[in-house]
Amino acid sequence: MTTRNGATSLEGQISQWREYLRRRQALQPVDVAELEDHLREQVASLTDAGLTEDEAFLVAVKRMGELDALSREFAREHSERLWKQLVVVAPSGPGEPGTQAHRDAAVAFGLAAAAAVAIKVPTLFGLHLDGDAGFYARNLSLFVLPLLTAYFVWKRRLGGSTVVWLALAFVAAALFANVYPFTEGGSTQALTALHLPIALWLVVGVAYAGGRWSLVTGRMDFVRFSGELAIYYVLIALGGGVLMAFIALIFQAIGVDAEPSFETWLLPCGAVAAFIVAAWLVEAKQSVIENMAPVLTRLFTPLFAAALLVFLVTLVWTGRGVDVERDVLIAFDLLLVVVLGLLLYSVSARDPQAPPGVFDVLQVVLVVSALLADAVALWAIGARITEFGFTPNRVAALGENIVLLVNLMWSAVLSVGFLRGRVPFTRLEKWQTDYLPVYAAWAAAVVVAFPPLFDFI
Repeated sequence: MTTRNGATSLEGQISQWREYLRRRQALQPVDVAELEDHLREQVASLTDAGLTEDEAFLVAVKRMGELDALSREFAREHSERLWKQLVVVAPSGPGEPGTQAHRDAAVAFGLAAAAAVAIKVPTLFGLHLDGDAGFYARNLSLFVLPLLTAYFVWKRRLGGSTVVWLALAFVAAALFANVYPFTEGGSTQALTALHLPIALWLVVGVAYAGGRWSLVTGRMDFVRFSGELAIYYVLIALGGGVLMAFIALIFQAIGVDAEPSFETWLLPCGAVAAFIVAAWLVEAKQSVIENMAPVLTRLFTPLFAAALLVFLVTLVWTGRGVDVERDVLIAFDLLLVVVLGLLLYSVSARDPQAPPGVFDVLQVVLVVSALLADAVALWAIGARITEFGFTPNRVAALGENIVLLVNLMWSAVLSVGFLRGRVPFTRLEKWQTDYLPVYAAWAAAVVVAFPPLFDFI
């Protein structure tokens, strides 16, 4: 009979096995999930035959093969996922991995081209980047994210009802972004442009998880994808900047100014297309780059912790308050978002079964420092509202800082509990992934409610 302690022990062993597989080259999250399902079936079958859970686990793993050999087998079967196969994929017959790789690439690049075309379609109706910046700012995410979602719908083979709900979310977003009579250059228009992508990113996450969004592992996989996508996109953007610089130089040598073409064609089309390409790269080459984000997390966590500590000490030493002008508030909130992103991604990259270490202490310092900085910002915003009244920017900043404050407070409690050995790390992991919809809900509230609430100014 399965005991409570036995179940806990089995789950711990499966968790360690799963984390080990995630670090194996050429294994994607969907592969790990498939293998875990197979392992659990084997364990269930063996326990029904009379084995204890420990015995069943060992026999099931043995039957599935030694893990390094298993990883090598996946690498052979899915060699198109390796960087060295980025351009040249070995010939393959119908139904073999190479065929699927080519199909994925064709769909991704087709959608990237569609995004590049989509951002130029408004010019047919007299809307241009230089003269209609507000329209493009509000709709930028709608040129990219529906197509990215379509890629995952195709990749994950989602059902019709899910596709309908995803489509309705984008239709509603397009309506709220374009039906409201925004004041050009107004605050509510800027807030819509900033918050609409946040709300829609949750829609992308549902498509990416492919039916696993209700599971912590499914949401955490999306967190990993988001971090790796950011790295890929920055690298592509840097490469694109170098390319444009060289093009400008060589055309300048023959007396042709290429910069107008950059502004009207290459930059906008390349920016949206690169996002789709970056997402495809994360999917296709995930195992090679996935170790990069945790390294960056470990590098920047102590740096951001030190920066926040210096800021707090300086704040106390000088006695100065926080400026609550819009640009400063945006910069301050972005800093807190980056800190939260570091925490979230470090949680996603950590082995839940590993004991607390020095890095976990640094994370607690980072979280507590961010919590204090957020409290200072909230106090400044509250004082400004009391003195000068409500504005869209102040209320948005107030709400965002409250949302961040709640997350940071409970994250600090769980992190300290983990260091003291009283809270399992999985509690912190679950809290972070369960909180993801809160960000999207607040962003959606800003997009839907703030414009009419503040007379579209």
